[in-house]
Amino acid sequence: MALDTRPLALPTPRGKLTAHAPLAPLVWFKSGGAAQWLFEPKDADDLAAFLSDLDPAMPVMALGLGSNMIVRDGGVPGVVVRLGKAFGAVERVDATTLTAGGGASGIAVSSAARDAGVAGLEFLRGIPGTVGGFVRMNGGAYGREVADILVSADVLLRDGQRVTLPVAALGYTYRHSELPEGAIVISATLKGQPGDPAAIQAEMDRIAEARESSQPLRTKTGGSTFKNPPGHKAWQLVDEAGCRGLMLGGAQVSDKHTNFLINSGTATSAEIEALGEEVRKRVKAKSGVTLEWEIQRVGMAL
Repeated sequence: MALDTRPLALPTPRGKLTAHAPLAPLVWFKSGGAAQWLFEPKDADDLAAFLSDLDPAMPVMALGLGSNMIVRDGGVPGVVVRLGKAFGAVERVDATTLTAGGGASGIAVSSAARDAGVAGLEFLRGIPGTVGGFVRMNGGAYGREVADILVSADVLLRDGQRVTLPVAALGYTYRHSELPEGAIVISATLKGQPGDPAAIQAEMDRIAEARESSQPLRTKTGGSTFKNPPGHKAWQLVDEAGCRGLMLGGAQVSDKHTNFLINSGTATSAEIEALGEEVRKRVKAKSGVTLEWEIQRVGMAL
């Protein structure tokens, strides 16, 4: 199934709007089809006005660093919104609080927290995504998650309305929030506790070293593929089901960390997703546990 590329009456933004924009270069797996439209807004007002004027029937999806996502080979219908540098600022509010734009990376936020002497945000160093993505997904690593540090999120709803949602309104559970469909996180207020910058840096270094030693970071991958089921570790279930190194076409289960799938260089998104489903099938047969996808799968199959 191909994207509808017929001309549409879209709002005229101040930012960059591109038709049939390839998404593979923008995601970690380096696979998948194009966005019907890719919108890179100039600023929050530009995005709000665009959403307000956009046909309500047009789907809208936010794209961060593309680290935890499979874009299917048929592409993504509607508008994909990519937040750029205008949404990347991280600022200190007080001794323990920061505001971070929806386009800011986990590394940028943790580094700004270190410089401000704010501890408790070091784990963001281990999340390869942006504020918008990990606020939506309640991202976490090394025993901490966004729900532990989020005060509130500034969000643009699908109709362009800007609202501030306190953490309690997001309905956080493990790797899940109740953020409305089509809503885009444009900034977040995060709170830690006073800390020594040197100690904060040491913890960030520990996290970086742990990731480097245990995860296939220098491959075309998508991060953790499956959620950890209650009482289990996903990687261990995958390993026990005999899936370490398993291949399907150009897609492979990582030998280094079995909860990571890899594009060996030639994989289609269909092969990557099919490999994930085969892993789920084998784990279910071996252990009786049904793995749930953590990686977001978007768009249409060919």
